[in-house]
Amino acid sequence: MSYKSSDIDMRYAQQHSPEHVQYMRRNRRMRTVVVVLRVSILIGIFVLWEVAARLGWIDAFIASQPSRAWAAAVNLARRGELLMHLGYTVGETVAGFVLGTLIGIVVAVLLWWSPFLSKVLEPYVVVLNSIPKVALGPIFIVWMGTNVDAIVAMAIAVSVIVTVMMVYTGFTEVDPNKVKLLRTFGASKLQVLQKVVIPSSVPVMISALKVNVGLSLVGTIVGEFLVSKAGLGFLIVYGGQVFNMSLVMSSVILLSGVSVVLYYLVSRLEESVVKWRE
Repeated sequence: MSYKSSDIDMRYAQQHSPEHVQYMRRNRRMRTVVVVLRVSILIGIFVLWEVAARLGWIDAFIASQPSRAWAAAVNLARRGELLMHLGYTVGETVAGFVLGTLIGIVVAVLLWWSPFLSKVLEPYVVVLNSIPKVALGPIFIVWMGTNVDAIVAMAIAVSVIVTVMMVYTGFTEVDPNKVKLLRTFGASKLQVLQKVVIPSSVPVMISALKVNVGLSLVGTIVGEFLVSKAGLGFLIVYGGQVFNMSLVMSSVILLSGVSVVLYYLVSRLEESVVKWRE
């Protein structure tokens, strides 16, 4: 049995106050307007880029244009290389993201568990966070070779320290009254961690995931710039070396799409966690 949209709206209106119904309708209209504007801006950018290249406002050889970037992507797909390069970049990013997040959370737990250890390691964490991670690339290459391991290590290096700092800060900002209450009832430190600290820090962990997904992608691309023979980073470097800016622009657009998809997946995870907590 199917229901029309008008029937559903009428039934909803009967169950809620007129003010609430009007508020929800305004929210739906606002979401629609936001989506339309976002899509319009994106389309406008590509149209302006294409028109500027065709009319000679910009040098198409240097700046390329959407039609040429699309042709470069289609050419990669026809040769069977597009999915391979995307697979390398996405796989390395996901590996660096997962490992960097897990390692960062474990280190943050250790720092919270031992205030003495936290005081000892605090300056080292600050120094590691301030070091440009690109400088570590040659070290990883020497240690691990010119392979995927060095790229994943680069992605981990970029994301892990940020995770440690964000999650540890979240642990230390948990309501101390809740901790004192559990200690009063004889809870162990592990129980305090399980029952109060980690549940209270879930929003901070989700925020760390959102930051990490972008940082891991940055680390992956930097690693591919240095050592990779496949991946979007490799295509960007190769395209720049042979002055094929259409390939470069196509790879950058694909990279933007990958970052949007990964961020969307993390956002969906956040929504699921919020619903589960509620």
